[in-house]
Amino acid sequence: MDTKLTLNVDKTIIEKAKVYAKSHKVSLSHLIESYLAAIVSKSSKRIEITPLVESLSGVIDLEPNFDFKEDYTNFLIEKYK
Repeated sequence: MDTKLTLNVDKTIIEKAKVYAKSHKVSLSHLIESYLAAIVSKSSKRIEITPLVESLSGVIDLEPNFDFKEDYTNFLIEKYK
């Protein structure tokens, strides 16, 4: 059963969404309905962690203030020297 919904959205966003929907040969209503269905179903799903991944959890001890981005940046600098 379809129900009418009124939304207030920025005009430029609507225009871009219409172009996107047209290029993908779907209606804007269907596009929004699909998006809403996707986010609703994602929130109800729980990611299952395999026993192997669970066994690896906590194997490495890192400092509380460890900076992952800085470490990865340093790795890339060394890699591409």
